[in-house]
Amino acid sequence: MQGRPRLLYLITEDWYFWSHRLDLARAAQAAGFDVTVATRVTDHGERIRREGFHLIPISLLRRSWHPLRELRAIAELIRLYRSVRPHIVHHVALKPILYGSLAAWITRVPAVLNAFAGLGYAFTGSDRRRGLLSRAMGIGLKAAIRRSDSTVLFQNETDRAHLVARGIVSLSRTRVIPGSGVDIAEFSVKPPPQGKPIVVLPARMLWDKGVQEFVDAARRLKGEAMDARFVLVGRCDDDNPAAIAKTQLTQWMHEGVVEWWGHRDDMASVYQAATLVVLPSYREGLPKVLLEAAACGKAIVATDVPGCRDVVRHELNGLLVAPRDSDALAIAIGSLLQDPGRWKAMGAEGRKRVEQEWSAPRIVEQMLSLYWEMLERSSAEPRSHRYA
Repeated sequence: MQGRPRLLYLITEDWYFWSHRLDLARAAQAAGFDVTVATRVTDHGERIRREGFHLIPISLLRRSWHPLRELRAIAELIRLYRSVRPHIVHHVALKPILYGSLAAWITRVPAVLNAFAGLGYAFTGSDRRRGLLSRAMGIGLKAAIRRSDSTVLFQNETDRAHLVARGIVSLSRTRVIPGSGVDIAEFSVKPPPQGKPIVVLPARMLWDKGVQEFVDAARRLKGEAMDARFVLVGRCDDDNPAAIAKTQLTQWMHEGVVEWWGHRDDMASVYQAATLVVLPSYREGLPKVLLEAAACGKAIVATDVPGCRDVVRHELNGLLVAPRDSDALAIAIGSLLQDPGRWKAMGAEGRKRVEQEWSAPRIVEQMLSLYWEMLERSSAEPRSHRYA
């Protein structure tokens, strides 16, 4: 095989590719890969094309489970893979892993990387509906991953151990690389502006992100005369079953409990304006928002769950509280707001950890190394001969 190796990313949303995989795709292109992005195009299509990537719009919807529509989505991916003929596909999140692995097996893609960006809606709840969904998803994932003979990538050890224990993946086929890295030049430390402290929750507006607990904590602290602003920053995600309706967000704003700034492209400025950053999520992969906040020198209050606890060391660069506990969340936020010396020291420690462990070049280097390793495993021919 001669020429540039063809790398295909399958990601459900173009905004997610742009926020979480752009640096990696740029580095892969610079390293000699011919990069194609297959995603649902909403508002980032032209930006992706201007990067020099091949962009292929697809109709895959995260929320849909209609049998006929899902069969059409799988057929669309089979046609796509036959057309692009990738040497390696990188599937991100549950549905691309499930459907993409099947398409890769049918079309005999040489190297398949299935990347879990957290375990998602099906694995974060204890109600009966999610239990049934989790079991069905587990069966499907196990079959798809084994058929495609893929390498499975996790962002934290807890998620890997969970799926290995359930027999969904084999430990020998897994790797852990912590997240997608942070541009520490863009996300830099600046002193917060004067005025009321600002407490920010940056996330998609999902119940599973702990938004209700944040609102309840803000209501309690304001009732105790805490003079601070509590801000939600993030898009609505109507394709997610855990989406919070805009009417609910509007009601909270009219009540005067929180502000909702919606989606922001200038997240570095948002963090730099904040006093504290909060993420009371029920489960994460490795939350990029916390890495970005730490890079900006912000103390963090988060839940003691997979992903969050990988970023936050309790009492070192932030505080960890129990999930679904708004009282504990309020106490933690209040204690830091009343102790500026403490949150400043935590912020400095967070910045140091990001520089040492999660800078974008460090993570990108690990990912590119994995790509080449997978390609070499799929062919006995030396890399220097295949990609001259």
